[in-house]
Amino acid sequence: MGPDDIIHQPLRLKIMAALWAERERGPVDFPRLKSISGATDGNLGSHLTTLEKADYVSIEKDFVGKRPRTRASLTPTGAKAFRGHVAYLRAVVEGVED
Repeated sequence: MGPDDIIHQPLRLKIMAALWAERERGPVDFPRLKSISGATDGNLGSHLTTLEKADYVSIEKDFVGKRPRTRASLTPTGAKAFRGHVAYLRAVVEGVED
């Protein structure tokens, strides 16, 4: 097993880790992901789009009053990919070969 080319990028790994950590609480809103990742609006949006196209995250857009709200959550495909990537990283750290 090798690295997941989509998740391997550092900012996408942070996003996926944040979504994994919050998975029981439901979707994570854009400002929280921005705070966790340290990304700009445009950079975060671009990486979320990449993850969404890979079916790793689902994006929900709605309004709270008149304010737009964007939230993201892991899909089952994304959760499986994240677990696989974490297993790969553990194997690298522990010196385990495939």
